[in-house]
Amino acid sequence: MQKLLFALFLILGTLISFGQDDQVDSLKLVLSQDQADSSRVLTLVELSSQYYRTDTEEARRLATEAKDLAEKSSYTIGLAQAHKALGMSHYFEGDAVNTLVEWELALEEFELADDLNGVSNILNNLGAVHFNGGNDEAALEYYLQSIKVAESINDTIRTVTALMNIGTIYLTKDRELALSYYRRALPITEAIRDYDAIGTLAINLGEIFLADDKHPDSKLLNLDSALFYFEMALDAYGGSSTYSISNALQSIGKVYSLQEDFDKAIQIQTEAYQVALARDAPLDMVLALTSLADTYDSMGDDVKAIVSYNQAKDIAVEIDAPYETQSVYLGLAKAYSKVSDFKQAYEHQELFNTIRDTLYNAEMDQALESKTLSYEIEKKQGQISLLEKDKELKAVELKRQKAIRNGSIAFGILLLVLAGGLFNKYKYTKRTNKVISREKERSDELLLNILPAEVAEELKDKGSAEAVQIDQVSVLFTDFKGFTALSEKLTPKELVRDLHECFSAFDLICETHGLEKIKTIGDAYMAAGGLPVPNNTHPTDAIAAALEMRDFVDEGKLKKTAAGLPFFEIRIGIHTGPVVAGIVGVKKFSYDIWGDTVNTASRMESSGEPGKVNMSEATYALVKDTPNLTFTSRGKIQAKGKGEMEMYFVEPEEILS
Repeated sequence: MQKLLFALFLILGTLISFGQDDQVDSLKLVLSQDQADSSRVLTLVELSSQYYRTDTEEARRLATEAKDLAEKSSYTIGLAQAHKALGMSHYFEGDAVNTLVEWELALEEFELADDLNGVSNILNNLGAVHFNGGNDEAALEYYLQSIKVAESINDTIRTVTALMNIGTIYLTKDRELALSYYRRALPITEAIRDYDAIGTLAINLGEIFLADDKHPDSKLLNLDSALFYFEMALDAYGGSSTYSISNALQSIGKVYSLQEDFDKAIQIQTEAYQVALARDAPLDMVLALTSLADTYDSMGDDVKAIVSYNQAKDIAVEIDAPYETQSVYLGLAKAYSKVSDFKQAYEHQELFNTIRDTLYNAEMDQALESKTLSYEIEKKQGQISLLEKDKELKAVELKRQKAIRNGSIAFGILLLVLAGGLFNKYKYTKRTNKVISREKERSDELLLNILPAEVAEELKDKGSAEAVQIDQVSVLFTDFKGFTALSEKLTPKELVRDLHECFSAFDLICETHGLEKIKTIGDAYMAAGGLPVPNNTHPTDAIAAALEMRDFVDEGKLKKTAAGLPFFEIRIGIHTGPVVAGIVGVKKFSYDIWGDTVNTASRMESSGEPGKVNMSEATYALVKDTPNLTFTSRGKIQAKGKGEMEMYFVEPEEILS
């Protein structure tokens, strides 16, 4: 799987705001002039940022000068920025321990200054360093903190960055969770028109719907969905990033190959290679050529597969790309075996085994290094805690030493130890409470996304929620007429887009009229009024929602007709009666309803007509005297599995002028 990471999206973007040599000269000129201490601190920080990639020692010297001046002048924001710059100098040296030390100190100063933008930024950067070090648990903790702060101040850039990073953590662990975070991030990136972010998200979303070695039987496997997102990535990049365009193209080609549309796959993967070649992007060239070779292999053209694999091999070896080289060696071993060139097959199998062992050992070394790194980080953070405690108690300690002297020193030390213990306990309790509160809020949010509020509260209080009989509920069903035939006229992208648009509108309509969405089943939508808390307005609530849904689809039909495009038509049915409502599932909860009322409501929909709201006699009896509604009796209509049933169309009353 190729996953695109956004982990350090903010680290570089928020710090490097100047160019290179000319900006260095300009900053040095500013620094040579008389400045207030606060301005001088910020200038030193900016100048430090110019040396991150070229001279980390100079970057650190300038950042240290900024830190000393900020401490001397008690300039809290400047001190935070200086620690942030010091962390950057360590980051570009690959020194994760000291990077984390400096950024933890920067975080404290940003918190003291109540600079929530800085807090969110540093929390995200801390998460990125832990992610790169293989500590997903710590990374997730920082990302969740970052997103909470960012949302509290409506910082969309940092919100979407944290969402994307969390999705990336789950990409190889829990695809459904990754999908949920990526989908939360996508509309934000679209709203702020960050096309690189949209492209990155779309590529990762597409990968979720493809099977791989770790997820060969994923229930999320859906080639149409993968193609939809890869094409979205291609549209988003729109020529702004040729490297990314190549990546998107070869991903699209992979989908066509899996669909056995080999001519289309070869055409697109060849284009991906040409794009990468034009921009001299060797890694993308390797990926495109390998995908092309895989396609030739799938269609049984072993000779062309070998040619493409060999082209990819030459480039991969030249640029020292071990994982890509490993994949190419394995492809060549299999291809040569198919054409009975067993000498070449054996040689490439041995090359594959050698590089696989090398990579395995490298991964083991990395794992050991990660454990050592964790130990060093804990040790450094312990030192930071001691320094913090020492700063806060230093004044008290000096007074005690002067006043008490000699025999009182022991007593003073005892007090210091006790104070330190209480201080640490206070910090631990405060931090623990914060974590508990944050996780509780996240848990509540997730529950409310899938369960009604009352049911979620019962589940939290009791650990379970009992199924209940509700005597009167109005159940609403919708279905699109001729959906299967229409799906043949639309591309997967158009089909998913239109369905998403309709169902999103239905969700809002249900919320407005107090209905509870139960579920979607393909192109059908099911909701109910009068639950989980019974009420007396559910029949009219359901009718109002149904008419608004009908009108929404009709408006879409008019727009599509005017543009000469295929359109949806909708049938809607309503029936009122008793149901059993409750939670099903163990790992993934779902609120559902059962009973003959549900089946009858479904029959009202299937027995209706496009553009009409069809209701049962039971619902009609409850609403027949409602003002501003008109009803048309349809007489007895044959309903599948129910025999003949009285049915009524309902419309809003026309107002004459």
